Amino acid sequence: MRALCRLALVVATLNIAAARADDYRQVQPLLDTTTSNLGQTLVYPDQGAAKIRSLIVTLEPGEETGWHSHPVLTYGYILSGEVTVDYGAAGTKVYRAGDSFMEAFDVPHNGRNSGATPLSILAVFMGSTDLPDVVKSER
Repeated sequence: MRALCRLALVVATLNIAAARADDYRQVQPLLDTTTSNLGQTLVYPDQGAAKIRSLIVTLEPGEETGWHSHPVLTYGYILSGEVTVDYGAAGTKVYRAGDSFMEAFDVPHNGRNSGATPLSILAVFMGSTDLPDVVKSER
């Protein structure tokens, strides 16, 4: 009986896996790039072991991130709301729900929720164990 249950579980798992493979025909591309949002060529850090970290940043209307930079590659996806990012001399960029981008690296910037609702950003840091994901900076 246990063997039959295991066999049924394996068959069900294979059927689920097959259905998921079929779902890949319904892919919605978000980003395919070799440069940051400021045109910088993407380069992985050459120090330390590779490290990936993801988090969701939430800002209330008018709230700001404060000036900071990223020494590692950072992918952003706007889950909800709107953000205006000030890059100083490099200008500003506005991102809205559904937008994705590779954030500028080693460029100080400040993000501000410029919308009327909470802002949620999925941030994925692709760095190393020897580098911080975020560095506070002066403008």
